[in-house]
Amino acid sequence: MLSVATVPASAFDTKARAAFVLDQSTDTVLLSKNAEVPLPPASMSKLMTLYVAFEALRDGRLTLDEQLPVSEHAMSYGGSTMFLDTTDRVRVEDLLRGIIVLSGNDACAVIAEALSPDGTEAGFARYMTKRARELGMANATFANSNGWPAAGHRMSMQDLGILAQHLIEDFPQYYPLFSEKTFEFDGRAPSNTRNRNPLLTLGIGADGLKTGHTSEAGYGLVGSAKQGDRRVIFVITGLASTKARAEEAEALVNWSFRQFTKKTIAKADTPVAEAEVWRGAARSVGLVPAEDLEILVPALTGSEINAEVVYTGPIDAPVRKGDKLAELVFQPDELPEVRLPLVAANDVPAGGFPVRVKTAAQVLIKRFLNGPEDAL
Repeated sequence: MLSVATVPASAFDTKARAAFVLDQSTDTVLLSKNAEVPLPPASMSKLMTLYVAFEALRDGRLTLDEQLPVSEHAMSYGGSTMFLDTTDRVRVEDLLRGIIVLSGNDACAVIAEALSPDGTEAGFARYMTKRARELGMANATFANSNGWPAAGHRMSMQDLGILAQHLIEDFPQYYPLFSEKTFEFDGRAPSNTRNRNPLLTLGIGADGLKTGHTSEAGYGLVGSAKQGDRRVIFVITGLASTKARAEEAEALVNWSFRQFTKKTIAKADTPVAEAEVWRGAARSVGLVPAEDLEILVPALTGSEINAEVVYTGPIDAPVRKGDKLAELVFQPDELPEVRLPLVAANDVPAGGFPVRVKTAAQVLIKRFLNGPEDAL
């Protein structure tokens, strides 16, 4: 057993209808409120259109300088737009910035029709749903590319958190686009040039991702912030105003960084425990972390978190150095259980003839004393 000194962190009492907060650096869920409930995601679902577009760029099916036509259908969208019309041919890079910074519904439709298996936005939405499920978004169903209110267009806050994590990790070359504060697309829409993310100018490490609002969904935000070596991803929805959204998002970021901290609880290659070995040249093998083990814990010190080494043993020889043999299990206060791998510190070859004879004798003696069911 190991212990780390901590006290419980107070749960964040969010005003959001649903919320999800993830510490990306340790993969720890800090807050989950109605996080698996499918809800209208509004423009936050544009992130899935962006993810599919980034995949197409990676695979060579699109290029940033390629110019795409604007259909009547794309031009027909209202709400937040780039004010595109059918005489336009727009560079892919401008469309991406138009989606991220300007929340362009028309820009999403242009990308959707270009990448759709059947050339329609509806076909693209079906593909987005399939791809989202493959990425682990179990509650995501898309009816369009931009979050325009539609029956069945739903995502959970956990889905949006998963999507944000994929965007950050899978496409770091494009992630800086999410921190752009303004984009003046050829000057035609002076009233729509500023990024709606309220955290980008606050100096708290916020660097993306996407706001959303409809009358049905309320005000929401998928956001991320990085301070030091920690990154937090958060999703909120159902707020009553832009002011409430901004205040709630800032409070969540501050709470996430101030109330939790990373601790190294075991160093790489430093023995944590031993595991019994069956019929080996040695009777036990050391258990060590393959790398430094870090967990997220409440920031203030006080009480203790117990850690337990768990394995199924005895372990059959031979054992090779680096074999995963056990887990170090923690249960921090107010946080989910953490299970970290432990590996063999060294080789343990199978024992020779004397070891096998000794083991057989031990089994026979145990069987004689305790009965056959206890000898194994």
